[in-house]
Amino acid sequence: MTEFLQRLGEHVGAWLYLIASGLAFAEAAILVGMVLPGETALLVAGYFCHEGVLSVGLMLPLAVAAAILGDNVGYAFGKRFGPPLRASRLGGWVGEHRWIRVDEFLHRHGGKAVLLGRLTALLRALVPSMSGMARMRYRTFLVWNAAGGMLWAGACVWLGYAFAASLHKIERYATWAPIPIVVAVVGAWLALDVRRKRRERAEAAQQTETAQPAGPAHSEQTQREQTQRERAQGERRQGEPEHHEMPAAALNVEQA
Repeated sequence: MTEFLQRLGEHVGAWLYLIASGLAFAEAAILVGMVLPGETALLVAGYFCHEGVLSVGLMLPLAVAAAILGDNVGYAFGKRFGPPLRASRLGGWVGEHRWIRVDEFLHRHGGKAVLLGRLTALLRALVPSMSGMARMRYRTFLVWNAAGGMLWAGACVWLGYAFAASLHKIERYATWAPIPIVVAVVGAWLALDVRRKRRERAEAAQQTETAQPAGPAHSEQTQREQTQRERAQGERRQGEPEHHEMPAAALNVEQA
């Protein structure tokens, strides 16, 4: 990955100054930050500063100047075209009560709102224009915007620079780092497989014992019970009275 980025930086060369600074400028000047945050370009620029493709001593002032200048253009745009926009059909769709709430927020918090907007994604593209539209004092806007621009642009470039240093360390150990993870995953899978097979064998043995015929002790008990039943039946037969048939001659005498 680092080799690819290195070749890309060498191919683009000094144009990276213009690209990174241009995106930082356009973020608030023409609302490019709504779709492409400017810090992305400055992070990449910081990476190439670490790689020696760009000079950090040149990139830092360019990034700060581009950020401050872009916000000032956004302020002027909002001050010039804000009132017509609020009176337009689009402004009516937004709602006058929402415009009033934005004006009140900016006037109440002043420069703090400008600084917060510079350090927050999406708001970074909107706050300069909203400040101009709300007729914030330009001096207040400029001071706080300059402070936010220096803090934001410098942080983005240095973060990209630090990321490049960390990326080299990660790449150095990335070749061997996955091996312990793979070993742990394979070991866990084998342990679960062995446990599953043991459980299956135990269940099969239990089913086999249940299906086996009765042992000798059970057979002797069954035989004793059968003998006792036969003996009881014999005793009942002995207790019953016996009926004998009378000879036919005796029956004739009785009838005569």
